[in-house]
Amino acid sequence: MAPDLIRSLQAPSLATLLSRNTTHAAHAFDPDTRLLPHEAWLAHACGLAGDPAIQPAAPFAPAVMRGFGLQPDAGHWFICHPVHVQVGTHLMMPDLRNLQLTDAESRTLFEAAQPLFDAPGMALVYGDARTWFLRADDWADLATASPDAATGDNLHTWMPAGAAARDFRRLQNEVQMLWHSHPVNEPRKAPVNSFWIWAGAAADQPRIDVPLATRGAPGWLDALAQPELRDTTAIQWLADGGTKNAPHRLAVAGQLVSAGLAEDWGTWLQRLQQLEEQWFAPLLAGLKSGTVKDATIVLTNRRGWTATHTNKMALHKFWRPPTLTNLLT
Repeated sequence: MAPDLIRSLQAPSLATLLSRNTTHAAHAFDPDTRLLPHEAWLAHACGLAGDPAIQPAAPFAPAVMRGFGLQPDAGHWFICHPVHVQVGTHLMMPDLRNLQLTDAESRTLFEAAQPLFDAPGMALVYGDARTWFLRADDWADLATASPDAATGDNLHTWMPAGAAARDFRRLQNEVQMLWHSHPVNEPRKAPVNSFWIWAGAAADQPRIDVPLATRGAPGWLDALAQPELRDTTAIQWLADGGTKNAPHRLAVAGQLVSAGLAEDWGTWLQRLQQLEEQWFAPLLAGLKSGTVKDATIVLTNRRGWTATHTNKMALHKFWRPPTLTNLLT
């Protein structure tokens, strides 16, 4: 459907940025990896992991905890999400963005489950309604999957794997039984009936030193951003201008992910049109005026990502007509 989607787009600023470039490179990504490409790329860009194409990893948990104002003590920490799992011919986890869960409901379920995590080298810590944190030192070698990678698929493929997988499943079953008849879940059409862990890392992980802004991102990703640049606008981000000690800045616009996971291409087109107006047009204007020296646009799908670098000089390549065909690479 990609060619049809491109024909439906009216995105002249994005077309110019992608066509009049200094470099454009496509990078392959194993679709069976337990992450989506943008998650591995972001971990690398933030200095938390190596080359995303060679050793994809997303060890975000300690950094996200700090973003929530929590200080991870010694040990190995995971991001932990309360989730709804649909039971049918196989287990399936819908998009967590659509889980309606208040802070009061989440805290009640958290407090009910917390005693089950009371063991040496283990602790459950509350972040917000959708984001908790789990210390599990004996599970450091578990191979876990991001919730977005697992969304909408048979969960059997994406469950944590490794020597401690049986211990994880035992604890998960205990939590599921506890929550099955919990009063919080009685009136809910989508009961919170399980939890999902991922993004594990040791507490002594280095701090992120790249200024980050976010828009339309899940809570765990917002926590990585500077407080004043969480769910920000392109105008605000571009006006920030960076600092002498940190001239490179990073912005993550995540509005397309949920529509892409749902294969809701009408909504996807609408949101990309919003990105054109709210992000790509201001970025192009900044490059033309010289207020932005240069920019690299990273676009991802499940099978890889492209990186397109451009600057004011490249925008003068009038012999390159603006086109969106680079979206197909």
